[in-house]
Amino acid sequence: MSGQARIFDNPAWAAATPALSVLIPFLRDDPCELLAALDAAPATGAELVLLDDGSGDPALTERIEAALGPLGLPARLVTLAANEGRSRGRNRLAMAARGGRLLFLDADMRPDSPDFLARWLALIADENPAVAFGGFSLKQASQAPRFAVHRAMAERSECLDAAVRSQTPEKYVYTSNLMVRREVFEAEAFDPGFVGWGWEDVEWAMRVARRWPVRHVDIPATHMGLDDAAALAGKYEQSAANFARVVDRHFAVVSTYPSYRAARRLKRAPGLKAVRPWIKRFALADWPPVAARAFALRLYRAALYAERV
Repeated sequence: MSGQARIFDNPAWAAATPALSVLIPFLRDDPCELLAALDAAPATGAELVLLDDGSGDPALTERIEAALGPLGLPARLVTLAANEGRSRGRNRLAMAARGGRLLFLDADMRPDSPDFLARWLALIADENPAVAFGGFSLKQASQAPRFAVHRAMAERSECLDAAVRSQTPEKYVYTSNLMVRREVFEAEAFDPGFVGWGWEDVEWAMRVARRWPVRHVDIPATHMGLDDAAALAGKYEQSAANFARVVDRHFAVVSTYPSYRAARRLKRAPGLKAVRPWIKRFALADWPPVAARAFALRLYRAALYAERV
């Protein structure tokens, strides 16, 4: 590890010989609730590896180290002085892990069942898949009205069962609940050329799917980190360059996606650049129905991507 990384290991770390490493990156988020949920039913053969990707918050570091100390699960915290980004951070987490299987689990996730880790370990013992995505839900997420648009969009296109996800397996892969065999990840790591938010996990899955089967299972966790419409629009604005990178590298696959087809249609629309801010304003307004705002936000994303295809 680099000299800029602070390493903290809890007492259970040294003697452990894990089969599964749970990799948890975060930036200014507090993962302590997730740690408590995972440790509530500790599974023999699992370890936790956390990466603070440059939060610059000594109080947060101290709080997490205090939480890790008494855990039954072996745990390591890697604290970086400067942010490395989503792809580099996850690659660094894999380097710090000891297990032969890596479970990427975002800090804002919460297991939907107390036997969450035990079910992952059972899948490894029974099938040992190269790649498996467990899925996610919104069962435990906030019902606050300000998150209604994100909730509607996620329920429609992301919170899907394994049978649906398996129909286009590389498309429905997110680093929120993703298990990978170590040798697969060593052969195909995340591309550090992706900057900001979005598409680095789907692009990774496109590369991996050429060489290994991508398995979909129902071992879900709740995505607690819903965004309001303005924050979600901001993420879409960040993701446009990443979308273009995926199109350039995987055109045959991406060209079948509705997001690409919508962007291509909008590209031919006259005055799109002038209209796009009004689409965003409608999506962010409080008065339209949630379904209409969600449609407008998808349209806004397609309008952003239209400049890149």
